[in-house]
Amino acid sequence: MACSKIFSGNMPELTSKIIQYLQYDHLALHSCIFVNRLWCRIAIPLLWEDPFSKKLKLPKNQNILEPSLYKLNEDDKTRLNEFGINNETFSLNTLFNYSSFIKCLDTYTFVYSVKKWIKTKISVNIMESTKFIFMLLIKIFIENGISLHTFEVEVPITLSVIGDKCFNSTFELILKNPNFINNVKNLILHFSERMENMEFLERFYYNCNSISSLHILASMDEDEQVEKNLSQIIKSQQNLKKISFEYHFEYTLNYLKDSYCLNTLKTIIFYGIRFNSMVDFKEVFEQLNVLESVHILDCYSLNSVIIEQIINLSKPFKLKSLFINEILDIKSLESLLQKSGDYIEYFGLRSRSHASKQQLLEVIKRYCTRIKFFELFEFDKKELWPTFDLIEDVGQNLNFISIDLHEFYIYQLDHDTELSSIILQNLGQILPHKLEYLNLAFKINTNDLGIFFKNSQNIFIKKLLIKNKIYNESEDILPYIKEYVMKEKRVMYLAMEESFGDEKKKNLFSLEDEVKEFQLHNIKIQNYNDLLIDIYDFVNENKREVVGRRNAGNLATKLYENSTPEEVVDVISKLRKESSEDMNKRMDKRIELIERKSNGNYEITKSDCQQRGKK
Repeated sequence: MACSKIFSGNMPELTSKIIQYLQYDHLALHSCIFVNRLWCRIAIPLLWEDPFSKKLKLPKNQNILEPSLYKLNEDDKTRLNEFGINNETFSLNTLFNYSSFIKCLDTYTFVYSVKKWIKTKISVNIMESTKFIFMLLIKIFIENGISLHTFEVEVPITLSVIGDKCFNSTFELILKNPNFINNVKNLILHFSERMENMEFLERFYYNCNSISSLHILASMDEDEQVEKNLSQIIKSQQNLKKISFEYHFEYTLNYLKDSYCLNTLKTIIFYGIRFNSMVDFKEVFEQLNVLESVHILDCYSLNSVIIEQIINLSKPFKLKSLFINEILDIKSLESLLQKSGDYIEYFGLRSRSHASKQQLLEVIKRYCTRIKFFELFEFDKKELWPTFDLIEDVGQNLNFISIDLHEFYIYQLDHDTELSSIILQNLGQILPHKLEYLNLAFKINTNDLGIFFKNSQNIFIKKLLIKNKIYNESEDILPYIKEYVMKEKRVMYLAMEESFGDEKKKNLFSLEDEVKEFQLHNIKIQNYNDLLIDIYDFVNENKREVVGRRNAGNLATKLYENSTPEEVVDVISKLRKESSEDMNKRMDKRIELIERKSNGNYEITKSDCQQRGKK
């Protein structure tokens, strides 16, 4: 009953929430636009809210540029013609004003898309035309009433393309039209010494007061003006819930003192930073009253001085993620894990040095019992056995495992072969019954791989990644994967890559016939690098997806008591699995549109409808 009402459009609010849950699944959203008018009106803005996203493998949605440049005043049209671009040849035959749906903008991917598009039109004056059209489009977006939700200002590369003058002029334009950024919730600032004038930062503490997530990426030395501006941005916010300090800038936590965020901040991420300057660590953390999680990812100088401040905190230190790329003091780390081990869910050991690694694994096993994500990177034989013990002890809590022997030296062939055999012969029987993600990146031989698959035959792995290091000669592991994985349908997503050093030899994703064969067994083949988890993205996106799922389920239960949560999940499942034939039937009965398949092009034109007699 509930499913039929949702598909027929009789429950618009619930339908909207369910489709919004698919916000980051562009293939599912693309299917939604063919169901009916309601679904189309909900899905189209979601598809176009971030047309320049890195995840879309730019430049897939450059076609948003031409409709935006169609209606220009005479001065802009003349200037465009001077560059050899005639906007009268652009099509405006669209059902939607797609640029008006933009909610997310990254200056780097945006300027990259503009430059790429310009190169398809002209072959000279590329740089000058890029500067002009970059600023012209920002002006058009402002005139269209765009109010950004996410704004990423990537200074170094953006400046290298458009220059200081255009960059500063763009932000002067934004200052005169504050509605463009005054509703920004997610602000990402990436700057370096390349930028001499940092006045653009003032725009954010004067015009953006509703930021809930702030990411600061500074690859530069200390700068008093930058620190002052960052402090003012933070102190101007009244609802800042998450802040991320990234790269090699020596941050200080003075930014947080005497600010509203002491009572609003829930998440802090330290990613690739140096802790040297954080002498006020304890003082600030004592004042954070609602903090729920701390993430330390690949940071430097996590030494005894910093750890001592953490240990001396009078309140719990809720360390949720710890990825270590250097082991400075094993005793201090043990003290840290003793205090915070119960909170750690994501752990990675990435140090290339083998000193104290085995000892640290024993400490992790003792204090960290709630690990969901475990990564072992660059290991030796003596570190494998405590790793196996850790995996077995954590048990069913563990959902994500990555074992990666990344370095590639021809002289270590025997060493790699031995490590590979130990892993594959001992890992399968200790894995949890169900895994969300398993990444195996090392030299693989077929006999040991067969043993692994036999030992893990009762385990379902949603995402299986295999990266086989190829030396001079190597056995073909694909037949074993077909026999033990494909035919037994033990995975949902599979990625396999064979490589020799930095040179990629073969990616299963590029073998069209093989991909189709796996699809017949309901296994989706993906590019290895696309399926590989970046821990920083994982920490950010995992929380977002959980919140989205919770909100959709809560609304369904609250609004429609006759619809159980299971029915809502069933609707989502049916949506994802809807076949193209069913979609075509729905098109014939309701709104008939023609699917465009040009690399993620979700544009619907009026002529598409008119071809079927619909206006």
